[in-house]
Amino acid sequence: MNPEPPKDVVVDDRKINISNGDVNGTVVNLDDQLGAGFSDVEMKKIISEKKEDCSLNFVEVNKIGESNAKEVNHQIQSNGTNGYNNYMPAIKAQAHFPKPQPPPQPQPELERSESDGEDFVVKNASLNLEVTEIKIPGVKVVVKLKSEDERFDLKGRITFFSRSNCRDCTAVRKFFREKRLPYVEINIDVFPKRAKELVERTGKSEVPQIFFNEKLLGGNALTELLKYRCMDSMMMNEEEEEKDELLGIVKLLRQSLPIQDRLIKMKIVKNCFAGDDMLEVIIHHLDCGRKKGIETGRQLAQKHFIKHVFGENDFEEGRHFYRFLEHEPFITACFNFRISINDSEPKSPSFLADKLARLMTAILEAYASDDRHHVDYYRIGKSEEFRRYLNLTRDLQRVDLQLLSPDERLAFFLNLYNAMAIHAVITIGHPEGILDRRAFFGDFQYVIGATLTASALYRTGSLETIESHLIPWSGLLAMFAPAKVNPLVHFGLCNGTRSSPTVRFFTAQGVEGELRGAAREYFQNGAIEINLDKRTVSLTRIIKWFSVDFGQEKDVLRWVMNYLDTTRAGLLTHLLSDGGPIHFVYQDYDWAGNL
Repeated sequence: MNPEPPKDVVVDDRKINISNGDVNGTVVNLDDQLGAGFSDVEMKKIISEKKEDCSLNFVEVNKIGESNAKEVNHQIQSNGTNGYNNYMPAIKAQAHFPKPQPPPQPQPELERSESDGEDFVVKNASLNLEVTEIKIPGVKVVVKLKSEDERFDLKGRITFFSRSNCRDCTAVRKFFREKRLPYVEINIDVFPKRAKELVERTGKSEVPQIFFNEKLLGGNALTELLKYRCMDSMMMNEEEEEKDELLGIVKLLRQSLPIQDRLIKMKIVKNCFAGDDMLEVIIHHLDCGRKKGIETGRQLAQKHFIKHVFGENDFEEGRHFYRFLEHEPFITACFNFRISINDSEPKSPSFLADKLARLMTAILEAYASDDRHHVDYYRIGKSEEFRRYLNLTRDLQRVDLQLLSPDERLAFFLNLYNAMAIHAVITIGHPEGILDRRAFFGDFQYVIGATLTASALYRTGSLETIESHLIPWSGLLAMFAPAKVNPLVHFGLCNGTRSSPTVRFFTAQGVEGELRGAAREYFQNGAIEINLDKRTVSLTRIIKWFSVDFGQEKDVLRWVMNYLDTTRAGLLTHLLSDGGPIHFVYQDYDWAGNL
């Protein structure tokens, strides 16, 4: 049965409309609505006369202005007195409330107004109150405040100094994300010159350090930020490049030497010059002897400014032919080459390897999920950290990899592959089919140490060296290859797909232990499934592709057992110990992106 539609109350030919008023915050002002045109004495009299005849239902007013707010029905039965017998009055509450706006500052306490000895309006003491009740004789209105997250109205900029692989910095970053607070993170591993600024502003080098505008909040004063709102901006200091001492000679040679195509050993060699011609230019320019000229030529070759067209020597006197690195046929296809090579003084390979690890770790911390299963490639591609990574890749063009220790080389190539995969996704997108995958893994190339380096990993065939993982068909020296392939490297490489191991970056000091941790995580997250009843073991397809690195199937199970939890290791032990047959099944590989 539908209720009778409500009507307005008319008193002395004036309509009285009781609405919710402004329910934004904690103050509901009914004075203008209820008492307009009446004195306080008249209002008390009217309310007193109508109190016994009024029946007001409870109304709950939600601050966020929901459209389905309950109506308040107020029916007054006329008794034929006081000249009101022509009306059947009703009071209707507002069905739609205005969308609330947070107050610019806490409201001052309200004065108490009394009616019939009861509180008419209750004062607002603090925004910390979750509910404020406003009591009117016969009417109860409850106003609910917004949650803490909804009430954030920060004015300014939060700056957060951090380092990569810092537990406290991770906690601060998580706090900002949970509170949806925009912030500027300055990772001093990514921006090393900002470390001096940190010391100047705080008097110490420890991180994390949090600033609101110019005010230092410290590393643990996160709750102080609940008073503000930040605007995203970042001030970047470019790192200065050190000019190579041989750059003047190189520029002269580029302008003076007759560079042309030649027929050498029955092959057409493009853009080359004779070593004798280069030697004469060097002697004339430096005004030195022949011995000094030859030594200078060798320095140019060792710093990868020039290369022998067939890789026969660094630089020797005689009729040999060379060309500049920028004229190598493969150079324009490399994604770390921009019009010209990087002529700056080659940096230490250990420095570049460490910088690569720290920079990419900072990118993961900022733009990947906590479990690293999801990577925000779009935001990475737009970030300052990624721009600096691209600059770092140019420093790799003429780096001398022979100076790296075995562990440094292992960590370097693992990190390089994972970084190249991220770069490839950002540049050319995730591969969708077989042909796309071939281009993705085979044609995306860097030039590293003046040698072609492709990111191809998952090719048909065995992996004999780390270079055959990361640098197939490259001309890098065989001395870089380890005596035996460590199968753990397969679980340290992420190609940007859902079925690959999660992306991570390694340190030279702990690369072996970090690889074991990566393998353990991969197998415990579904890379192996055991059905004891059917005597079936389901393994990741990676093991099938690179079976030569893992050995026979039962040998694989014994090896995998080192990286399983207790339950699965027990099941596997039972299958191996009873002498029965074991059926091997290889899981489908999901090539979709880890977005």
